[in-house]
Amino acid sequence: MYFTQLPDHSIPGFDEQAHFDRFKKQNMIFNAFSRQSHCPNHVGCLSIKTALAGEEWYGIDNRAVAVRPGQFLVLNNDQTYSCQIREGEGARVLSVFFEKDFAAAVFHDMLYNEERLLERAGYDVGVPEFFQTLHPVDQDLNRKLVALVDQLAVEGYDRSNTDEHLVFLLRYLVGTFKKETRLKDQVSAVKASTKSEIVRRLCIAKDILHSDFRQPLDLGGLGRVVCLSTPQLIRQFKTVFGQTPYQYLVAIRLEHAAKKLRTSDVLVNELAWHCGFNDASAFGRAFRKTYGLSPERYRAVAV
Repeated sequence: MYFTQLPDHSIPGFDEQAHFDRFKKQNMIFNAFSRQSHCPNHVGCLSIKTALAGEEWYGIDNRAVAVRPGQFLVLNNDQTYSCQIREGEGARVLSVFFEKDFAAAVFHDMLYNEERLLERAGYDVGVPEFFQTLHPVDQDLNRKLVALVDQLAVEGYDRSNTDEHLVFLLRYLVGTFKKETRLKDQVSAVKASTKSEIVRRLCIAKDILHSDFRQPLDLGGLGRVVCLSTPQLIRQFKTVFGQTPYQYLVAIRLEHAAKKLRTSDVLVNELAWHCGFNDASAFGRAFRKTYGLSPERYRAVAV
């Protein structure tokens, strides 16, 4: 099913049970713009969330994650969460929900070779558990999402045609799952369960940095949220993500600044504050070190 409007859960008489039951029966896609939206208690199936403009906030296991353009979030089967587009400029969001048996069939197809597939007509693979963390939208995923949206816009919703696109989206997610698995191999721990738990906590820390990049970094506070000591947080974060939390945060801030320089005429002094830097001089030095140009020159070249 395809929707170009988000459901309004606040409407008197809105049947939430009937709404959520639909997610168990077929794949569902929401491609909608909303100036304000809030669903306080959602239960869905395996899904991928991204924003084409603006931002949408998700509440997952007592933490808030902001999904912005260029990022996507994967949520697992039967995950309870909230989602909100805060009042303001609004957001265009794209959410794809994969019906459980449909997803399991795709994963089954990827697991076995052709001989085994002919021998095993059914499938008993199930759906893997993701870390439920933010990922960058790379060129491959962007092409798949653009193709899906264009097909729906030009040809309308046809279940078979749309499901073909979703098969390749799920195959992409399998690659994402494998990348997550490789992250665990980088953790310096003996037990597989310990490695998985540490990566889960590091992913939460990473998502906090992305979601609240304008806020000052409090390593002690961040460590308490994810239940890691400050030394352990810094050490394991750099091992898994290749940067310390502070270095990672600065990179996020600069990425947002570069985008603003390309797409807006906001003053550099205001931009520094908007992206979390204490002053324009510190912002200018950091920007030049990363991009090789001053913010002013970068904007002139980009335009």
